[in-house]
Amino acid sequence: MDPRPAAPRRPLVRADGQPIRAVVVDDEANLAELLRMALANEGWLARTAANGQDALNAIRELQPDVVVLDIMLPGIDGMEVLRRLRAAGNEVPVLLLTAKDAVTDRIAGIEEGGDDYVTKPFNLEEVVARLRRMVRRHVATGDDDPRLVVGDLVLDEETYEVSRGGTPIALTAKEFELLRYLMRNPRRVLSKAQILDAVWSYDFGGRASIVEIYVSYLRKKVDALGEPMLHTVRGVGYTIKPA
Repeated sequence: MDPRPAAPRRPLVRADGQPIRAVVVDDEANLAELLRMALANEGWLARTAANGQDALNAIRELQPDVVVLDIMLPGIDGMEVLRRLRAAGNEVPVLLLTAKDAVTDRIAGIEEGGDDYVTKPFNLEEVVARLRRMVRRHVATGDDDPRLVVGDLVLDEETYEVSRGGTPIALTAKEFELLRYLMRNPRRVLSKAQILDAVWSYDFGGRASIVEIYVSYLRKKVDALGEPMLHTVRGVGYTIKPA
C-alpha cells in the first residue's frame, strides 16, 4: 500500500500569484452564474455580463485573462464584441459559445479571432478544462503542471492521458471527466447530486443512476490495476483515495 497522501491540486494562478481573471458573457443568467461559480471553484476571479455593451465594459474594467462569450446576445452581439476587441488590439483568449447547429457562426467566430468554441448544451467540466488550456497557452502562470496525481494514478488534463503505476488506461470522454472530478477532490466524499452537476451538468437526461454506472466502469479499469481506489460511502456518495 502507498502511505503517501494524495497530491493536492495546485490552483492555476498568474505568475505573480494573483488569481486568473475571467469574464463570462451570456444573457442566460442561470447559465452565466453556473459558469462563474465553476470558475470561482477553480480559485479564479470571475465576473458575468448579460449583453454586449456590459461585456465590453467588464472586459475594459477587469482586464481578464480569458473571456467566455456567447455569440447570440441582445444589442451588440458576441461577434461584434469580438470584432471590437480585436480591432482595439485586445488579444485576450476568447472561448465562444454557439448553438449546436450554428456551423457558420463557429467558422466566422474563429475567423474573427476566437480561440476556441463549445456548443450548447455543453458540459461544465469540459468548458473549465478548455479554459485552463487556453490560459496555459496564453498567460504566464505559476502552475505549469497539468497533471492530477492520487497515489499511483496520474491524469494529464492537457494530453488526456491516464495511467496507474505506469500502465496506460483508456477512458471514454465521460469516464475521463468523472475521474478528473474525483481526482480534483481526493479523499472528499462527493454526492451523486454534486457529481451530476459537475460532470453531466444539465445534460444527463434525469437519470441519477448514470453515476453508479460510470463509477462501475471506472472501477473495472482503475481498480483492476491494483488495490481499490474508488470507494462508495453508503448513503452519501463516492470518493477516491490512494490504495
